[in-house]
Amino acid sequence: MRVISGNLGGRFFESPHGHKTHPMSEKIRGAIFNMLGDIKGLSFFDAFSGTGALAIEAVSRGAGHVTAVELNIESFKTIIINFETLGITDVVDPIRKDVKAWSRNHKDVQFDVVLCDPPYDAVAYTLLHKLASHAKPGGLIIYSLPPGNDFKLDTDTYESVSEKSYGDANLSVYRRIV
Repeated sequence: MRVISGNLGGRFFESPHGHKTHPMSEKIRGAIFNMLGDIKGLSFFDAFSGTGALAIEAVSRGAGHVTAVELNIESFKTIIINFETLGITDVVDPIRKDVKAWSRNHKDVQFDVVLCDPPYDAVAYTLLHKLASHAKPGGLIIYSLPPGNDFKLDTDTYESVSEKSYGDANLSVYRRIV
């Protein structure tokens, strides 16, 4: 896998072996970060971090801090190797924990951008709703979900910014309004 842009642009990083992850394509990562624009200094929450690709791309483009949560041990080992190899351990906080447990134990922690790319074989919509609460008011929540899903956030608290299909993934972006 490759970092698309920013100060780490063009550098390569590892992906865990096996079928436990579905690494996000460069096309989708590019779409996310092109939509975000200038992210210098922003805080990110990379839920279901997988390879760490979203966290790495955020840091490469100037994010101030990224919390990356991943439960799978093989994926987490890969994340640590990637963060160390790319020299970004001062800006990222990798946490090996179940995202649901992390969220429950950190109810008041909020970020400028929440990135959710859950395992497609076990999408828990209740958890996705809960994770949205980690966005600051005015912050963005970005979901990459399997095609055909009908997931929506409450329009009293979140406004839909965009929805787009990329073949094997649907990308939904929301802004927290309260």
